Amino acid sequence: MKRLPRFLRVLLSIAAVWAAVLYFLQRIWFYRDPVRVTPADPDLLISPCDGQVVYIRRVQGGQITAQKLGESIAVTEITHAQWPEGAAPGNGWLIGIYMSPLDVHFNYAPLSAQVTGIVHNGAKLNLPMVDLWEYVQLTYLRRAVDLFAKRYALENERQTVFLEGTLGGEPLKVAMVEIADKFVNKISTYVRVGEAVRPGQKVSFIERGSQVDLFVFAEDIEFLVGVGDQVYGAQTPIAQRPVVQRPVAHRLPQPSGQR
Repeated sequence: MKRLPRFLRVLLSIAAVWAAVLYFLQRIWFYRDPVRVTPADPDLLISPCDGQVVYIRRVQGGQITAQKLGESIAVTEITHAQWPEGAAPGNGWLIGIYMSPLDVHFNYAPLSAQVTGIVHNGAKLNLPMVDLWEYVQLTYLRRAVDLFAKRYALENERQTVFLEGTLGGEPLKVAMVEIADKFVNKISTYVRVGEAVRPGQKVSFIERGSQVDLFVFAEDIEFLVGVGDQVYGAQTPIAQRPVVQRPVAHRLPQPSGQR
Protein backbone atom coordinates (compact mmCIF):
# COMPACT_ATOMS: atom_id res chain seq x y z
CA MET A 1 0.00 0.00 0.00
CA LYS A 2 1.43 3.31 -1.09
CA ARG A 3 2.04 5.81 1.69
CA LEU A 4 0.55 9.26 1.51
CA PRO A 5 2.90 12.12 0.65
CA ARG A 6 4.54 13.76 3.65
CA PHE A 7 2.75 17.09 3.24
CA LEU A 8 -0.64 15.32 3.20
CA ARG A 9 0.21 13.46 6.39
CA VAL A 10 1.21 16.74 8.02
CA LEU A 11 -2.02 18.42 6.89
CA LEU A 12 -4.13 15.52 8.17
CA SER A 13 -2.36 15.63 11.53
CA ILE A 14 -2.97 19.38 11.82
CA ALA A 15 -6.62 18.90 10.83
CA ALA A 16 -7.06 16.16 13.44
CA VAL A 17 -5.54 18.31 16.19
CA TRP A 18 -7.67 21.30 15.16
CA ALA A 19 -10.82 19.15 15.15
CA ALA A 20 -9.99 17.87 18.64
CA VAL A 21 -9.44 21.42 19.91
CA LEU A 22 -12.75 22.58 18.44
CA TYR A 23 -14.57 19.61 19.97
CA PHE A 24 -13.03 20.34 23.36
CA LEU A 25 -13.94 24.05 23.21
CA GLN A 26 -17.50 23.52 21.98
CA ARG A 27 -18.48 20.39 23.92
CA ILE A 28 -16.47 20.54 27.15
CA TRP A 29 -14.82 23.91 27.83
CA PHE A 30 -17.91 25.91 26.83
CA TYR A 31 -20.06 24.11 29.46
CA ARG A 32 -17.59 24.51 32.32
CA ASP A 33 -19.06 25.46 35.68
CA PRO A 34 -16.35 27.09 37.80
CA VAL A 35 -16.72 27.62 41.52
CA ARG A 36 -17.42 31.27 42.26
CA VAL A 37 -17.13 32.98 45.63
CA THR A 38 -19.78 35.70 45.84
CA PRO A 39 -19.10 38.73 48.07
CA ALA A 40 -21.38 38.72 51.11
CA ASP A 41 -21.74 42.51 51.26
CA PRO A 42 -25.49 43.37 50.95
CA ASP A 43 -24.58 46.83 49.56
CA LEU A 44 -23.01 45.32 46.42
CA LEU A 45 -24.65 44.47 43.09
CA ILE A 46 -22.87 41.46 41.57
CA SER A 47 -22.24 40.83 37.88
CA PRO A 48 -24.94 38.57 36.38
CA CYS A 49 -22.51 36.98 33.90
CA ASP A 50 -18.99 36.74 32.55
CA GLY A 51 -18.05 39.13 29.76
CA GLN A 52 -17.00 42.61 28.82
CA VAL A 53 -18.93 45.75 29.74
CA VAL A 54 -19.92 47.32 26.42
CA TYR A 55 -22.11 50.19 27.62
CA ILE A 56 -23.58 51.92 30.65
CA ARG A 57 -26.58 54.16 29.96
CA ARG A 58 -28.90 56.31 32.05
CA VAL A 59 -32.61 55.46 32.06
CA GLN A 60 -35.00 58.38 32.50
CA GLY A 61 -38.75 58.01 32.47
CA GLY A 62 -38.47 54.51 31.03
CA GLN A 63 -36.38 55.75 28.08
CA ILE A 64 -32.71 55.37 27.12
CA THR A 65 -31.13 57.90 24.78
CA ALA A 66 -29.24 56.37 21.84
CA GLN A 67 -26.55 58.95 21.12
CA LYS A 68 -25.69 57.48 17.70
CA LEU A 69 -29.30 57.49 16.55
CA GLY A 70 -30.23 60.72 18.27
CA GLU A 71 -33.46 59.23 19.58
CA SER A 72 -34.83 57.52 22.67
CA ILE A 73 -35.47 53.81 23.09
CA ALA A 74 -38.13 52.57 25.48
CA VAL A 75 -37.12 50.03 28.11
CA THR A 76 -39.85 47.70 26.84
CA GLU A 77 -38.22 47.63 23.38
CA ILE A 78 -35.34 45.78 25.04
CA THR A 79 -37.22 43.73 27.64
CA HIS A 80 -39.99 42.81 25.15
CA ALA A 81 -42.23 42.50 28.19
CA GLN A 82 -44.42 44.57 30.45
CA TRP A 83 -43.37 44.82 34.05
CA PRO A 84 -45.11 42.44 36.49
CA GLU A 85 -48.19 43.78 38.22
CA GLY A 86 -48.19 46.82 35.95
CA ALA A 87 -45.20 48.44 37.66
CA ALA A 88 -43.93 50.92 35.10
CA PRO A 89 -40.13 51.39 34.93
CA GLY A 90 -38.88 54.80 35.96
CA ASN A 91 -35.38 56.16 36.34
CA GLY A 92 -32.24 54.13 36.75
CA TRP A 93 -29.40 52.58 34.77
CA LEU A 94 -28.69 50.03 32.04
CA ILE A 95 -25.44 48.09 31.85
CA GLY A 96 -24.72 45.81 28.88
CA ILE A 97 -22.30 42.86 29.14
CA TYR A 98 -21.19 41.00 26.01
CA MET A 99 -20.46 37.29 26.51
CA SER A 100 -17.96 35.91 24.01
CA PRO A 101 -17.78 32.15 23.26
CA LEU A 102 -14.70 32.04 25.55
CA ASP A 103 -16.67 33.25 28.59
CA VAL A 104 -18.62 31.10 31.04
CA HIS A 105 -22.24 31.19 29.89
CA PHE A 106 -24.11 30.71 33.14
CA ASN A 107 -26.14 33.70 34.31
CA TYR A 108 -26.44 34.51 38.01
CA ALA A 109 -28.67 36.52 40.34
CA PRO A 110 -27.05 39.92 40.97
CA LEU A 111 -28.66 40.42 44.39
CA SER A 112 -30.89 38.86 47.01
CA ALA A 113 -34.36 39.01 45.48
CA GLN A 114 -37.60 37.35 44.50
CA VAL A 115 -38.32 36.34 40.91
CA THR A 116 -41.46 38.26 39.97
CA GLY A 117 -41.60 37.40 36.27
CA ILE A 118 -39.94 35.40 33.48
CA VAL A 119 -40.85 36.24 29.89
CA HIS A 120 -39.40 34.52 26.82
CA ASN A 121 -39.72 36.04 23.36
CA GLY A 122 -38.65 34.15 20.26
CA ALA A 123 -37.58 35.56 16.91
CA LYS A 124 -38.04 34.41 13.33
CA LEU A 125 -34.37 35.09 12.69
CA ASN A 126 -31.62 35.97 15.14
CA LEU A 127 -29.22 38.58 13.80
CA PRO A 128 -25.45 38.35 14.40
CA MET A 129 -24.41 40.53 17.32
CA VAL A 130 -21.09 41.65 15.88
CA ASP A 131 -19.19 41.66 12.61
CA LEU A 132 -15.85 39.83 12.23
CA TRP A 133 -13.66 42.77 13.32
CA GLU A 134 -15.86 43.54 16.32
CA TYR A 135 -15.75 39.86 17.26
CA VAL A 136 -11.94 39.85 17.15
CA GLN A 137 -11.76 43.02 19.23
CA LEU A 138 -14.16 41.77 21.90
CA THR A 139 -13.06 38.14 22.07
CA TYR A 140 -9.32 38.16 21.49
CA LEU A 141 -8.10 41.74 21.84
CA ARG A 142 -10.47 42.51 24.73
CA ARG A 143 -11.15 46.00 23.38
CA ALA A 144 -14.36 47.86 24.08
CA VAL A 145 -16.93 48.10 21.28
CA ASP A 146 -20.10 50.15 21.74
CA LEU A 147 -22.95 47.78 20.86
CA PHE A 148 -25.83 49.87 22.20
CA ALA A 149 -28.95 50.21 20.03
CA LYS A 150 -27.81 47.72 17.40
CA ARG A 151 -30.65 45.86 15.68
CA TYR A 152 -29.94 42.52 17.38
CA ALA A 153 -30.50 44.14 20.81
CA LEU A 154 -34.03 45.04 19.77
CA GLU A 155 -35.00 42.10 17.55
CA ASN A 156 -33.22 38.88 18.61
CA GLU A 157 -34.67 36.16 20.80
CA ARG A 158 -34.49 37.00 24.49
CA GLN A 159 -35.59 36.05 27.97
CA THR A 160 -36.29 38.69 30.61
CA VAL A 161 -36.09 37.81 34.29
CA PHE A 162 -37.66 40.36 36.64
CA LEU A 163 -36.28 40.56 40.18
CA GLU A 164 -37.38 42.55 43.21
CA GLY A 165 -35.02 42.66 46.17
CA THR A 166 -32.98 44.92 48.38
CA LEU A 167 -29.61 46.58 48.00
CA GLY A 168 -28.04 48.49 50.83
CA GLY A 169 -31.21 48.01 52.86
CA GLU A 170 -33.38 49.75 50.26
CA PRO A 171 -35.86 48.13 47.79
CA LEU A 172 -34.57 47.62 44.27
CA LYS A 173 -36.16 46.42 41.02
CA VAL A 174 -33.90 44.74 38.48
CA ALA A 175 -34.48 43.16 35.06
CA MET A 176 -32.03 40.73 33.46
CA VAL A 177 -32.47 40.61 29.68
CA GLU A 178 -30.69 37.61 28.17
CA ILE A 179 -30.25 38.30 24.46
CA ALA A 180 -29.46 35.47 22.06
CA ASP A 181 -26.86 35.60 19.29
CA LYS A 182 -27.38 34.22 15.78
CA PHE A 183 -26.09 30.74 16.65
CA VAL A 184 -27.74 30.32 20.05
CA ASN A 185 -29.49 26.97 20.45
CA LYS A 186 -31.49 27.61 23.61
CA ILE A 187 -31.73 29.32 26.99
CA SER A 188 -32.03 26.94 29.94
CA THR A 189 -33.70 28.43 33.04
CA TYR A 190 -33.15 27.18 36.59
CA VAL A 191 -35.54 29.40 38.58
CA ARG A 192 -39.30 29.91 38.70
CA VAL A 193 -41.62 32.85 39.32
CA GLY A 194 -42.09 33.39 43.04
CA GLU A 195 -38.77 31.80 43.96
CA ALA A 196 -36.35 33.62 46.26
CA VAL A 197 -32.79 33.78 44.95
CA ARG A 198 -29.55 34.65 46.66
CA PRO A 199 -26.68 36.69 45.18
CA GLY A 200 -24.64 34.52 42.83
CA GLN A 201 -27.30 31.82 42.43
CA LYS A 202 -27.52 30.31 38.95
CA VAL A 203 -30.49 31.69 37.03
CA SER A 204 -29.94 30.36 33.51
CA PHE A 205 -27.51 29.16 30.85
CA ILE A 206 -27.28 30.63 27.34
CA GLU A 207 -25.81 28.59 24.49
CA ARG A 208 -23.03 30.11 22.38
CA GLY A 209 -22.32 33.87 22.21
CA SER A 210 -24.84 36.19 23.81
CA GLN A 211 -25.38 39.31 25.90
CA VAL A 212 -27.01 40.32 29.17
CA ASP A 213 -28.61 43.75 29.59
CA LEU A 214 -29.13 44.53 33.26
CA PHE A 215 -31.66 47.23 34.16
CA VAL A 216 -31.20 48.67 37.63
CA PHE A 217 -34.06 50.94 38.68
CA ALA A 218 -32.49 53.23 41.24
CA GLU A 219 -30.77 56.55 40.68
CA ASP A 220 -28.49 56.38 43.70
CA ILE A 221 -26.22 53.74 42.14
CA GLU A 222 -22.45 54.03 42.02
CA PHE A 223 -20.81 51.86 39.37
CA LEU A 224 -17.59 50.06 40.27
CA VAL A 225 -16.79 49.04 36.68
CA GLY A 226 -16.56 50.91 33.39
CA VAL A 227 -16.89 50.27 29.67
CA GLY A 228 -14.21 47.83 28.52
CA ASP A 229 -13.82 46.08 31.88
CA GLN A 230 -13.93 42.29 32.07
CA VAL A 231 -16.36 41.03 34.71
CA TYR A 232 -17.11 37.60 36.14
CA GLY A 233 -20.57 36.36 37.03
CA ALA A 234 -21.40 35.74 40.71
CA GLN A 235 -18.06 37.26 41.63
CA THR A 236 -17.34 40.80 40.36
CA PRO A 237 -19.06 43.69 42.20
CA ILE A 238 -20.34 46.02 39.47
CA ALA A 239 -22.23 48.63 41.50
CA GLN A 240 -23.22 49.68 44.97
CA ARG A 241 -25.46 52.01 46.85
CA PRO A 242 -23.33 54.84 48.24
CA VAL A 243 -22.65 54.48 51.94
CA VAL A 244 -24.13 57.44 53.82
CA GLN A 245 -21.88 58.53 56.63
CA ARG A 246 -23.94 59.40 59.68
CA PRO A 247 -22.60 62.06 62.05
CA VAL A 248 -21.04 60.59 65.17
CA ALA A 249 -22.47 61.92 68.41
CA HIS A 250 -19.71 63.02 70.78
CA ARG A 251 -20.33 63.26 74.50
CA LEU A 252 -19.36 66.56 76.02
CA PRO A 253 -16.82 66.30 78.82
CA GLN A 254 -18.40 66.67 82.27
CA PRO A 255 -17.01 69.10 84.86
CA SER A 256 -14.74 67.41 87.35
CA GLY A 257 -16.53 66.09 90.41
CA GLN A 258 -19.76 65.39 88.45
CA ARG A 259 -21.08 62.18 86.98
